[in-house]
Amino acid sequence: MPTSVALPSSRIAPRPFLKWVGGKGRLLEQFRSFLPSEYGCYFEPFLGGAALFFALAPAKASLSDVNEELIDCYTAVRDNVDSVIRALKLHYYDEDYFYKVREQSPKELPLPSRAARTIFLNRTGYNGLYRVNSAGRFNVPFGRYTNPLICDEANLHACSRALQEVRLTACDFGTSTSQAKSGDFVYFDPPYAPISPTADFTSYSADGFDWASQERLAAVFTELASRGVQVMLSNSDVPKIRKLYRGFSIDEVKAERRVNSNAAKRGRITEIVVRSY
Repeated sequence: MPTSVALPSSRIAPRPFLKWVGGKGRLLEQFRSFLPSEYGCYFEPFLGGAALFFALAPAKASLSDVNEELIDCYTAVRDNVDSVIRALKLHYYDEDYFYKVREQSPKELPLPSRAARTIFLNRTGYNGLYRVNSAGRFNVPFGRYTNPLICDEANLHACSRALQEVRLTACDFGTSTSQAKSGDFVYFDPPYAPISPTADFTSYSADGFDWASQERLAAVFTELASRGVQVMLSNSDVPKIRKLYRGFSIDEVKAERRVNSNAAKRGRITEIVVRSY
């Protein structure tokens, strides 16, 4: 049975429990007219904060990301949210403590504690960035906030319920969408092509996401479309990206640029939404 894509509006729905640069929470209203009228399985291979997934609440979904720590976090929230909440409540907002937690090795922690560490660093680090160095170590500095909400217990429970029947996989975008069938819906929200030398937020994994990755993504998009998969993609509105997706439907949306070292350069910018349908 195909899934309706109406965004829930009359009930309390889960919200992203992670802040994410480029998160789509503020664009959901603009996305309404771009969504397919119905679809089978929903795929989101660049998971991030999963704003569109939580808004759509699809009956069947496959969520993935190359970032294993991120997938571990979602898995723990899905499978053992009470333990995640207990671990998260042990954390507190303090600069020295932040750096102590940042130095921990995630793989040495039990899964719920690993997830709590990820959420804590995300909620208290600078601008909600997730960035790693060449060794794969999280290196975002301490953020300056007034009483940040570290543990939103009610929302974590809501997110856990939404994730119950979801497949979560730590893998590359090509691998994660290889099983998509005609009529399914794939939403790509990759690290954006930079619009300036200071706007390059691609270090969400040790390998980064370079132009060759953008080209490979466009090839996967095209291949999926040729099989009847309904594909939608967000990216920067730059000529090189438009050229990659020439022949497909391209629409513009207005987004808030909230991360820039120069406050004067923050504000509304144009992004594009590419569709195969």
